[in-house]
Formats: sequence, C-alpha cells, structure tokens
Amino acid sequence: MRPQPPRKAVPRTGPRASGAVLYGSYLCLAVVLVLAVGFGSTRIAPAEVLRIIWGGLGRVVDFVRGTAGAQLSPQEAIVLLIRLPRALLAAVCGAALALAGAVFQAVFRNPLADPYILGASSGAALGAAATVVLGPPAGLAVWLGLPVAAFGGAVLAVLVAYTLARRAGGVAALSLLLAGVVVGAWASSLLSLLIYFSGHRLAQIVFWLMGSFGGATWRKVLIILPYFAVGLLVVMTRAKDLNAPTMGDETAMGLGADAERSRRLLVAVATLLTAAAVAFSGPIGFVGLLVPHLVRLVVGADHWRLLPVAVAAGAALMVLADTVARVIVAPAELPVGIITALLGGPFFLWLLVRRRHYASFGGTGR
Repeated sequence: MRPQPPRKAVPRTGPRASGAVLYGSYLCLAVVLVLAVGFGSTRIAPAEVLRIIWGGLGRVVDFVRGTAGAQLSPQEAIVLLIRLPRALLAAVCGAALALAGAVFQAVFRNPLADPYILGASSGAALGAAATVVLGPPAGLAVWLGLPVAAFGGAVLAVLVAYTLARRAGGVAALSLLLAGVVVGAWASSLLSLLIYFSGHRLAQIVFWLMGSFGGATWRKVLIILPYFAVGLLVVMTRAKDLNAPTMGDETAMGLGADAERSRRLLVAVATLLTAAAVAFSGPIGFVGLLVPHLVRLVVGADHWRLLPVAVAAGAALMVLADTVARVIVAPAELPVGIITALLGGPFFLWLLVRRRHYASFGGTGR
C-alpha cells in the first residue's frame, strides 16, 4: 500500500472552538486589567494588586462616597482610588464602543461604519465644548455637567439625523448614513465656532476632544455601567436580527424579520452606548472600527459568537491604549485618542485595500 499523505489540520470553528476563544478573551482581559493597574511610576506586583483588590471589594461604597482615603496605605490608595477605577472606566468605554461598532457595521452593511457614523461624536463634542465655554447645565456640578452635556449632544445629533432620514422617505441605511454625515458636519461647524470664542479654555476643550480617562472616578464607573449592561442585554437578545441585515432588507423581511423596526431599535441602543462612552472618555476613534473586524477574522460573522468576544477585545484594547498613554511620556500624559489613532490608522488603510473584506457585508469584493 502506498503511504497516505498526511492530512491537513482543519481549523476548529465549532462551539468548542468558539467557547475557547470566548473564555480566552475574558482571561486576557483580566490579565490586562491586573497588569495595567500595577504599571506606572509606582510599580506594584500583580500578586499585590490582586491582594489589594480582593481586600477592597467590600469597601466600594466608601470609595464612591470618597470616605475611605485616610484608611488606606499609599499602595492601596494608588490601586483602589486611582488606577482601578481608571482601568475599569476605560474597559467599559472600550467594550461599549466595540459593541456599538459591531452593531453599526451589521445594520448598515458597511465594513467602514463606526460608532460615530450618525454624528454622535460631533454632537457629544459640541455639548462638551458648550459646557466648558458656557458653564454646566443648571443644577449640575462641573464634574457631572460635562458628561451629561456630551451625552445629550450625542443623542440629540442622532435624533436629528433619524428625523431627517425619516422625512426623506423611510429609515433606510443609506438615508441614515447621509443624514448622519450632514448632522455631523453641522455640529462640527458649531464646535469650531465655540472653539474660536473659547479663549483661555481652548486647551481644556482640545484635550477632551482627543480623549482621556484622567478624571476617572468610581462614581463615573457606576454611572456608565447601567447603560452598558442594558445595551449589551438588548443587543445580545437581537443577535439573530444582526445576522439578517447582511442579506438585505427584502431577504430579511422574507425570513420574518421586521427590518426597519429592528434597525431602529439596534441603532438607538448602539447610539446610547456610544453617547455614554463619549460622555466620559471623549471621542476616541478607531476602537469601534478596529475591534469587530479583528474578532470577525477569528470567530466568523455570526453575531451570537462575535459580540461577547468583541466586548472583551474592545475593553482590553482600550485599557492597553490608556496604559500606554499615561506612561509613555510620564510624568505627562498623552490623550488616549492619539494612541488608538496610531493603531487604527494603518488598519483602516489595510481595510480599504483589502477589497475582499467587503463581501461579508453584502458588497462586491473581488
């Protein structure tokens, strides 16, 4: 008998392989969080970071109220009051942007769609700049006024884009995209006007526009968590609907999916996720564009598998970017948006060149 040629290994893409990727992604996120908390001008060993976090779990309420500082050692204060809330806020914002990016790419059948596609970024930036120049809304403290104004600006911009698209005849994907571009350009022009008259507040506006987690607190983490949790729950329950838009509206409706109603809900949820993230971090780009594509290369296009992994990957990427931003030019600090842009820019160009990538979104890739 002739010897049989060795069989090529077939990559495993079934439930077990997907489960391994899922568990591995969250394990990597946990490792990244621990390393990020321990890394800085004062180095803290991972084992010590874990011990401090474990000992502080029952005192989160005191951390939120700001009443536990005097009872902590210097290392405990660094971990529990400065680095851990910052890392957690970065993780939640990164997860929210990655989740929103995956939703927008599926709904609009566009591999270049990102969380800011409907003018959410420009609207949030306009709201934040207005707060810096004109002062926070009545009855709100300064630390809370900026994120509230940014959140309101993002939601308002998307509502205007949605209204314009609806008046144009149905909320089709193309109509929403065009309306979002118009609203974003209009908000950007108003932002430029505010910057022109900002005077000595110019540096504060520009730094916020580049993205930063420098003002992270436990209160901010607890404020954004409900938005992210509700958004994740809604998106995961509609994961099958996210697979349908890639077939086109007609095919989706033939399969029993109400394409327009599903699009409205998913766009609304993704917008709220984006607005919440931008409100506390500034408009940090490329995370929502980069992460879904990288995850899609590993787990495929099924959103039931893609979304949980994208959440972990987005969180880990943002924590890594924030860690680099705060240590690379220490004791100064770079805006996180610069780091993510340096990472995402080359990937964006690669995506434009790799025409075959469009095929998975109903495109005509060759």
